Order: sequence, then structure tokens, then C-alpha cells
Amino acid sequence: MVTRTTRRVQRPIRHTEQDQRLPPGQIEAKRWPVLHQGDAPAFDPATWDLTIDGEVDAPLRLDWAAFQHLPRVALDGDFHCVTRWSVLDNHWEGVSLVALLERSGIRPSTQFILFTCDGDYTANVPLEAVTGDGLALLATHRNGEVLAPERGFPVRVIIPHLYAWKSAKWVRRITLLRDDRPGFWEQYGYHHRGDVAAEERFEEASADGPTARGDR
Repeated sequence: MVTRTTRRVQRPIRHTEQDQRLPPGQIEAKRWPVLHQGDAPAFDPATWDLTIDGEVDAPLRLDWAAFQHLPRVALDGDFHCVTRWSVLDNHWEGVSLVALLERSGIRPSTQFILFTCDGDYTANVPLEAVTGDGLALLATHRNGEVLAPERGFPVRVIIPHLYAWKSAKWVRRITLLRDDRPGFWEQYGYHHRGDVAAEERFEEASADGPTARGDR
């Protein structure tokens, strides 16, 4: 009888301060990979708009000119893809998501948010994940430069403490919901919240969906 020795796979030991910043299971990417479902949409400032609706007292519709005149804020936050790479030291600029939600009048019944984007991509998040100060941004710039189309121009969601598929590119509609509604990847088993620190990657395995991409 042959006795086999079982080897345990261990996470790499992190020695540098940069390594210590990485969440569990992540490695630092030296470049920012481009991953998304579908093609980058064409942008027409004359027809672009952003809608906030659902469980709100005063639904909003902003055209591009109105959006550009909203107060600007900045957010420093790392960017973590569910496929295990992270881009550190990002300086994001744009419009406060929570400020827009409060302007629309969040009803007490609201528990979830659904982002809908050009190309019909969707992502859902719990309301509590984005309503704290400095938790979420509708971003137009990164590190002082306008986002490129493949990075989400004209507007993308940025939620640094959630995996990047929640930071939806090309957002056009923000719907506040009483009940949760799975987004695109969530329908294939991705986690409904996606907290990076807790490694909330998947609810359950699914072989029926498209190949995992992670960043929108």
C-alpha cells in the first residue's frame, strides 16, 4: 500500500507594505486590464441622459449638460477585479452617488439599487453598501484624465470596497428597489454584494453563464 502525502496550498507571504494593502486572494496588476461584457457604446452628448427612479420621491433625469454642472468630488480608492487582480492608488473624480440619491428622495422602503447601462448590462448592490460618505462615485476621471471609452466614459460607477463588476461602466439608469433584483453576472452565481475584504466572489457555481470576466 502506497501512502500519499497531502500538500496544503498556502497563500503567498506578503513582505512589502504594498502587498499588505492587497485584499485576500488578490495580486497587484501593473497595468489596468480592459474587461467588459459587450462593446463600448458610442457617446452622443445631445442624447445622453442619466435617470434615477424606482423607490424615490422625486425621480431625476439629467442630460449631459446638467450632469456636468453637478458638484464635483474626489475619491481615492483601489480597484479589485473578482478574477484576482487589483489596481492600486487610483484617484477618481466625478459626482457623489449618495448626493444624487438623496436629491431624488430615498424612500424608507429602499433596500437595493440596480444599475442599468448602455448595452443592457446590469449590476445590483445593497443600498447600505453605497450610502456612506466616500463609498461610491459616478466617475468621469481617473488620475486626472478623462476616462477612455473602454474604461467607462462618459460615466461609470466606482465602489472601491466591492469587486469591480459592481462598478458598472456606461451607467444610464439607477433604480432604487424594495426587493433585490439580480444583475447580469449575479444571474450566473456572482455574489449579490461582492465585498472585497470578505471575498464575496460567488454565491454558487454555475456552468450555464458566459466565461467569467469580472470588470463589467
